Amino acid sequence: MNRSVVLLSLCQALLGTGNILLVAVTGLIGQSLAPSSSMITLPVAMQFVGLMLATIPASLIMQKIGRRNGFYLGNSIGIGGAVLASMALMSEQFYLFCVGTLCLGVGIGFGALYRFAAVEASEPAQKNRAISLVMLGGVLAALIGPALAVQSRDWVQGYDFVGSFVGLMGLYILALLLLTGVKIPKPAVSVRSQATARPLIEIVSQPIFVVAVVAGMTSYAVMNLLMTATPLAMARCGFSFPQTTWVIEWHVLGMFLPSFFTGRLIQRFGAVNLMQCGGALLLLCTAINLNGQSEWHFWCALVVLGVGWNFMFISATSLVTSTYRESERAKTQATNEFLVFGMVTLSAMLTGWLEATVGWQTMNWMMVPIVAWAMLVIAIFSRKMTSRAECVG
Repeated sequence: MNRSVVLLSLCQALLGTGNILLVAVTGLIGQSLAPSSSMITLPVAMQFVGLMLATIPASLIMQKIGRRNGFYLGNSIGIGGAVLASMALMSEQFYLFCVGTLCLGVGIGFGALYRFAAVEASEPAQKNRAISLVMLGGVLAALIGPALAVQSRDWVQGYDFVGSFVGLMGLYILALLLLTGVKIPKPAVSVRSQATARPLIEIVSQPIFVVAVVAGMTSYAVMNLLMTATPLAMARCGFSFPQTTWVIEWHVLGMFLPSFFTGRLIQRFGAVNLMQCGGALLLLCTAINLNGQSEWHFWCALVVLGVGWNFMFISATSLVTSTYRESERAKTQATNEFLVFGMVTLSAMLTGWLEATVGWQTMNWMMVPIVAWAMLVIAIFSRKMTSRAECVG
């Protein structure tokens, strides 16, 4: 792997560290600042609204100014969001805090494209390994994020959690420094290829695109809903903040540690088969959650949830990169990201309301038909793929 892919992996690690920190603290901040229980996870939802809103502009902006400049812009917006969130906490303004998390989400929306940038910075034969290596940056995030969440909480005396957002600023600044060493060649798109670019409806109606998007949407939405609800459920069960962050740490390890070998598994067994395996693991996660609410149950379920997400999401990313020509890259990636993170945003907006109304166990039961539906769609449309190469990704 070349230097740029390694640096992008480190940038992904910093982004993931910040995301873990946000998962650990944002729900708890919502509990203390929100005017009602149904609005506890509104800051989390606003983060994903920002992410969703950024998906299409981020791809199109990067097509104009380049990947690296686009990542500079995204990290700068993230720094601004962290500043707003800190100001909101110091003045105890819930809605200003939501504006801050919205900006943070926009920054994360730009960072979500690190995995596609890694593909463009590597040789075609190394595509799956490049995606896996960038996602592997999440392992560092899993080790650093929870510790940073616990330690930074009291960095600014008299203002709970303000230090967490000071730490978040530091992560984004470090990413800006690392990006100075990244070199991603801008693809040369000929006039002929631009003229022969297919309409978007033709691209998204390909069976391979349908399989990739359904797997991406389902894995990320289910994972996000259960991951975001877990700290709330653990708090209701009387578990401490360090216990919750420990569970989240292992969850993120489950999300990213398999990336050591996910690329090879895709090459050996095919992306579709690995997606179905990931779906089975998501179902196993719900079964564990329904079986009990001890610390061990929460830990085991979230580890399994993380591995299931890894198998489905990396496989989906691999397939997406096979659905477009160079002249179609920006609009295809933008559409994929908008659909995936639009569903994630919906799940984030529903999390607080579902956990407060229907409860933890009913939430888990609701995930079963969603995952089963996705596995059925993947099975049906994968049979319509036109070549074995599509099934391998």
